[in-house]
Amino acid sequence: MINTVELIGTYGDDFTIAQSAWTSTSRDLSEERKNRVGGLLSMLAREGHHTPFEKSMLHFYVVCDTASHIHFLKHRVGVSINAESARYKELNDDKFYVPEDWPDHLKAFMKRKANYLYDDYHYLINELEELGYDRKRAKESARFILPYANQLGLDVSFNMRSFMHFQGLRNKPDAQVEIREIADQMLQLVKDTGKFDLTLKAFEY
Repeated sequence: MINTVELIGTYGDDFTIAQSAWTSTSRDLSEERKNRVGGLLSMLAREGHHTPFEKSMLHFYVVCDTASHIHFLKHRVGVSINAESARYKELNDDKFYVPEDWPDHLKAFMKRKANYLYDDYHYLINELEELGYDRKRAKESARFILPYANQLGLDVSFNMRSFMHFQGLRNKPDAQVEIREIADQMLQLVKDTGKFDLTLKAFEY
């Protein structure tokens, strides 16, 4: 299964950010001021005055491998993450990621190995329960056999400042391929809304 990204919703837009920046003077958005928003946002981004960008929010649902999940967890400022838990439920979808750039015979090899491990995972839960372990302990301990390729669903939200920071680190050539592809999917979805064109331009996206 490939890693996937869905944009659940957004809050605010370029004008929300501009109004926040102008709070100390006047939040009025006259036509004259609307025409100045692009220049304002570029100046804020260039000069490092980033707090106004925190006033807009982006909300995603991501299905990704464990390595990419860990990359997300490293972005804790301005980012909120809730994840599907193998501690509280048995993972019955048996979904896992296989690198798309591998040759076919190695993809097939990995799929076989991963499927064996999922079979063992379900077996362990049942065996531990039969041995007297409560189901909670059986599930939370049996998950240790799952492969690093195991995919989980993540509910992820960013303020725009944190999203730009995330893009700056994860959507670049030296980032791991999987998280770079996720970051790029996110960026394209945000572009498609048309709500943040001036913000993205300010950060050179």
